[in-house]
Amino acid sequence: MSRRGLILAVTGLLALTACGGGHAASGDGKQLTVVMWGGDDQKKAVAAYVEPWAKAKGVMVKQDSPTDYAKFRAQVESKKVSWGAVEVEPNFAVTACKNGWAVKLDPAKVDTSQVKKELVGECAAPLLEYAFTMAYNTKAYSAENHPKTWAEFFDTEKFPGKRGFWKYATGAMFEAALLADGVPADRLYPLDIDRAFKKLDTIKKDIVFYETGEQQQQLVSSGEVPLIQAWNGRIFAAAKDGQPVANEWNQHLLSYDQVVIPAGYRDTALAQEWLNNFLADAKGQADYANQSAYAPVNAKALQYVNPDVRRELPTEHEDQRAAIVDYTYWAEHYDEVTERLNEWMAQ
Repeated sequence: MSRRGLILAVTGLLALTACGGGHAASGDGKQLTVVMWGGDDQKKAVAAYVEPWAKAKGVMVKQDSPTDYAKFRAQVESKKVSWGAVEVEPNFAVTACKNGWAVKLDPAKVDTSQVKKELVGECAAPLLEYAFTMAYNTKAYSAENHPKTWAEFFDTEKFPGKRGFWKYATGAMFEAALLADGVPADRLYPLDIDRAFKKLDTIKKDIVFYETGEQQQQLVSSGEVPLIQAWNGRIFAAAKDGQPVANEWNQHLLSYDQVVIPAGYRDTALAQEWLNNFLADAKGQADYANQSAYAPVNAKALQYVNPDVRRELPTEHEDQRAAIVDYTYWAEHYDEVTERLNEWMAQ
């Protein structure tokens, strides 16, 4: 199961047809099945940039959730593919493309020129950007006095308290540890995992791992874990709800989600048509960004994002970015590092 699928597995299956949030099919029966991580976030995304296109085109929208990589692969290998446009992590997109599980994007049908080329794969186009930030409880630490570098984040003498990390290999914990240990940002990859574990060992007794976005918010909002490596949108949402939390943007690590189309999907052309429309849909992307604080991938969308939200997007803090997470590296090393991480946590 995917990392965010783990987070949202409790939402179960969505199968929204015309009477449940989709649109009636046109005479030729056009239908697109969209698969994301589920929950309220999926509802917002589909409403913002899938349903308007579908309504204009007379396409029925169906949904499933959460994204599950084993199910994705099983559909392709059994040649019984029901999923169309699927939100995935980039490391899975790399693996799926390499193994022939995903459709290679046709540049004549999907124009990726309006998005950052480093976020585009042979089989995948970006859906959103988010950041791994240093978030802090504002009752425990002030705007002036809180860690502003990963070295300070790891300094439990100067900044006492528990540290929160995502219990997931690709959650940027290893990148943060290496930055804290003095590795230059432009020389992070390939990751020196031995060195990263040694640095993590220095604060291991103070580390609290979270598995879901909700846990992340609760830990830092309550002050139980006053310093936490977070997803910027989750901290934005908690602050908006009146919780005493804030993002520190210095040395943040940029991540992103992508869309892939499973090989063998009967409406591949339709899925690529929607994807092409999405990449150019500045207003639809902005609508979702205004609700989530995850950045649109088309820069033209930023003009439609509310100023208070725009300040909380990764795109507004590019000069403070340490690096973009290298998911090509993680596609190759995810399994071995995950095994080692599990062993380390159990020690």
